[in-house]
Amino acid sequence: MTNTFTFGRLAAALGLLGALATPLAAQAEGKISIAQQFGIGYLVLHVVKDQQLIEKHAKAQGLDKVEVEWRTISGATAMNEALLAGAIDVVSAGVPPMLTVWDRTHGRQNVKAVASLGSLPNYLLSNREEVKTLQDLSEKDRIAVPAAGVGFQSRTLQIETAKLYGKDDFQRFDQISVSLPHPDATAALTKGGSEITAHFSSPPFQYQALENPKVHKLISSYDILGGQATFNVLYATEKFHDENPKTYKAFYDALVEAEQIIKADTAAAAETYIRVENSKLPLDFVKKIIDDPENDFTVSPQRTFIYAEQLHELGVLKNKAASWKDYFFEEAYAHPGS
Repeated sequence: MTNTFTFGRLAAALGLLGALATPLAAQAEGKISIAQQFGIGYLVLHVVKDQQLIEKHAKAQGLDKVEVEWRTISGATAMNEALLAGAIDVVSAGVPPMLTVWDRTHGRQNVKAVASLGSLPNYLLSNREEVKTLQDLSEKDRIAVPAAGVGFQSRTLQIETAKLYGKDDFQRFDQISVSLPHPDATAALTKGGSEITAHFSSPPFQYQALENPKVHKLISSYDILGGQATFNVLYATEKFHDENPKTYKAFYDALVEAEQIIKADTAAAAETYIRVENSKLPLDFVKKIIDDPENDFTVSPQRTFIYAEQLHELGVLKNKAASWKDYFFEEAYAHPGS
């Protein structure tokens, strides 16, 4: 009698747990928080947000409702901290910061990239006439970057510095780098009179700055990487990816559609950017940036593996990737990558 009673209660308890498990699992789906930074490099996300594409594709995945939270954070360091703290599901930053957190969480949270946000060049600019090349920068200069030493711009500069001065001196320019959001850095560079004499900028800010006759370009990230290359990527933890397959798929499909929307109508995409960012930039100016052959708003990663190889050689990354697929989730494999 005792055994029958015990097993009976156990079976009932397990049945109750099974009944509860299904709705709890369903409740885990349908929520996503996304963080982005400033600039037209996030146009794909602007279109996703404006057109409510996540909500659209969530329905295709059988989710009646999806809760989407959008945040704006400046700098890769803050992005990575928010992701690892569980405060944000998906964050965005340059390829190097993504690789850094992929490396550090390898075998633990297993952070990987979701998709590219596009290939756009970043220009290192100066407002000092006597500074013509990277080698002309000195202690007299201060280089503004969003995340000094660790962000996309700093890591790209470190790769070029290693070529010029050797691997042991790849952090040479970190000593004169200052963390500053792109809008503030652009204002400081163009107005002059501050300690900021250089800015490793990004679109649209670099194009705005170059309208000032005192500002000129020293080098482009494309020069350093050997051609068109991914600027920003989206990335998330393995936990979010695995536990929210429908929400994740809806998000990824939304990104793919956003790319198609941008390429189908660049004028409408320019209007979207101005509307979502509440930008004061002229429509023609923004459309010109989107139409520039240098800029490709694609979810397919380009030349990201150069960062993986170079930063591993410099000792920044401990883990060596065999290919770009090592640090991207498998949904991205449906598109070409490098």
